[in-house]
Amino acid sequence: AKSSSAFVVQKSALSMAKMDFDSMTEEEEVEALTQEEMRKNKRASNLRNANGVDYAPWMNISEEDENKIRQLMKERTAARRARQLQEQEVKGNLYLDSQAQELSGTGLNYKILGDEVELEWATKSETNTAGFIVRRRPAKTNDWSIVASYQDWGPLTSQGADGGVYRYLDETVSPGGWVYRISEVDANGEDSDLCQCLVEIQTAEEQRAGLIAGVGIAVFGLAAVVGGVLLDPMNGY
Repeated sequence: AKSSSAFVVQKSALSMAKMDFDSMTEEEEVEALTQEEMRKNKRASNLRNANGVDYAPWMNISEEDENKIRQLMKERTAARRARQLQEQEVKGNLYLDSQAQELSGTGLNYKILGDEVELEWATKSETNTAGFIVRRRPAKTNDWSIVASYQDWGPLTSQGADGGVYRYLDETVSPGGWVYRISEVDANGEDSDLCQCLVEIQTAEEQRAGLIAGVGIAVFGLAAVVGGVLLDPMNGY
């Protein structure tokens, strides 16, 4: 029974390996994965012991089970294609740094100054570096645009082999979620993604609401302290 089960797993793995998902549409990939998963379950449900008794009769697939399998394959396909797209558009250090890919902000710091964003990053060493490019895109899109380059803004030019600290103030950003990315460009014009971060810019109304809420909390806290002093001027002593 063990050898038969191992054969099923091995054959399934070979079948999956033969599938060229990149040549399929998303719908075709989902259907192929669904059918393969159903075949695996059917093969397992048809296994019997020496007495002819089913090992897993409960594994016969119902329509509801098939729908669940198809939904799971849809999610798996979407995740694979999203990961593949990300790998295609990211290169350099950022491709190797999974934390940076998850927008953890590793390597790129920012400050929100009113309706502007100040970016800061640092390098410990630079080899054959010409300078840096600052890119920006709205969150949840892939619409990157260049907001500054070493070619037209001097402070983004390389500070030399020992590296340095770089800053850029984005005065053109609008409210919303934005992803900033820094790319390092070498003397041959080849660029390599270095670091990135996600920034949320509030509208003026949101900033005022936050300020009012903060003042209200502070006033409430002060009133509570004053009330406590009046009720117990000796503070319990």
